[in-house]
Amino acid sequence: MISLHTTRVRRRRLGVAAAAAGLFAALLTAAPAAATPDPGDAPVDRGSVTTSQQAEARAAIRGGDIPGVDEIVHSSNIKHLTSVPKGALKGTNTDLAFQGKYAYVGNYDGFVIYDISNPKKPKTVSEVLCPGSQNDISVSGNLLFLSTDSSRSDDSCSSTTQPATEKSSWEGMKIFDISNKRHPRYIAAVETACGSHTHTLVPDGKKNVYIYVSSYSPNETFPDCQPPHDGISIIKVPVNKPQKAKIVNFPVLFPDGGNPGAPQNPGVSKTTGCHDITVLPSKDLAAGACMGDGILFSIKDPERPKIIDRVQDNVNFAFWHSATFNQGANKVVFTDELGGGGAATCNEEIGPKRGADGIYDIVGKGDQRKLVFRSYFKIDRHQADVEVCVAHNGSIIPVKGKDLMVQAWYQGGISVWDFTNSAKPKEIAFFERGPVTLDQVTTAGPWSAYYYNGHIYSSDIAKGFDVLKLNDRRTAPADRVKLDELNVQTQPDYFTR
Repeated sequence: MISLHTTRVRRRRLGVAAAAAGLFAALLTAAPAAATPDPGDAPVDRGSVTTSQQAEARAAIRGGDIPGVDEIVHSSNIKHLTSVPKGALKGTNTDLAFQGKYAYVGNYDGFVIYDISNPKKPKTVSEVLCPGSQNDISVSGNLLFLSTDSSRSDDSCSSTTQPATEKSSWEGMKIFDISNKRHPRYIAAVETACGSHTHTLVPDGKKNVYIYVSSYSPNETFPDCQPPHDGISIIKVPVNKPQKAKIVNFPVLFPDGGNPGAPQNPGVSKTTGCHDITVLPSKDLAAGACMGDGILFSIKDPERPKIIDRVQDNVNFAFWHSATFNQGANKVVFTDELGGGGAATCNEEIGPKRGADGIYDIVGKGDQRKLVFRSYFKIDRHQADVEVCVAHNGSIIPVKGKDLMVQAWYQGGISVWDFTNSAKPKEIAFFERGPVTLDQVTTAGPWSAYYYNGHIYSSDIAKGFDVLKLNDRRTAPADRVKLDELNVQTQPDYFTR
């Protein structure tokens, strides 16, 4: 049983009506921001809500069903240490990476480096202005990598937004030298087909690092997203000569075109690329969340990945968004970003199986391994009709013999949960804020929530940078695991390093 660290008990079910089906449909079909494909991480306001919906939300707050505007609630076994508001970069906060005493936070306007040597008092080291959604971020040694998935006038950090139909438009990967954390230096760029929505580092253990670039085509009229766009761009970066980074392959992952989507599979995204890939280098494995498909593949040859198995869920999954291995490499957690990160899906109307996690066991050996579905997991704290909420980015909490995960849920907050029993996952801790407003449906809350060296760090879309501490015997052994570097989509082998 999880107890609240507040004076009132929060009910698991709202005492007011859930979002109307018509409103939800409107949210799913609302036009996204021009710079951001939809579905998939669309941090935009989705319009005003009705007077009755506002009244219902206020009544729920008064009744203790949901937190008040910006009110913080959490379970008794988790503590909110601090929140650092946004500085000069006012755009949407995105993903996180870590290195030693530093945390790196992507932002639609660039990226921020924090000194987290004292987790209770993070200090801003530098803010780099370099606009271009989403600015998905990772680090390796003295190099920082930044994804650009919006049409820019050129590859510089002073570029401007321009229509994707312009022949001169640029999208792709940017590379920075971060040997001087106070003054990062932009040193190289590689243009990729359909841009770079996210990316994943694959070190070869030698003198190179590979980048798996995930991008997809929500609009097939874009010149660089013309079908068939059914693979990933692979960039090879010589660590000592990053200026020579180049694309070395574009492997086709879906030779049959992947999930066709509607009308064959109504409500399911057509597969035209991948949204996110997670690799487990110690096992030569990767898992891809690819719009309408989930895949397991071998990266024994990093330039030529090989598909092992592929699954679809045409009943409950709308958009395969991200993937996480357990430490034993015999499970994968896939997330479904129902509504593209722009809809209120954590309510009674949507239910516990949509906009959720799907837990799959990996059974068999070698190239005969299969992904076998076991269960869904979704937070059961219903959110207000104005709160965008859906399963999003999370990481393993390293405890031997257990499968524990911390995960962001946008305005659903942060959930810590146990999937040691694949068929019976359960939440063991949580943290969340109340709605940022009652006047309109708004995307806010944690984009990513990751465990690193004893603490949970979160990049809040609207608020800034949060640090939390777990106080639970089930997660306590993880505090002894220390890493020099963490890119969550490049999962380390925590116990055999």
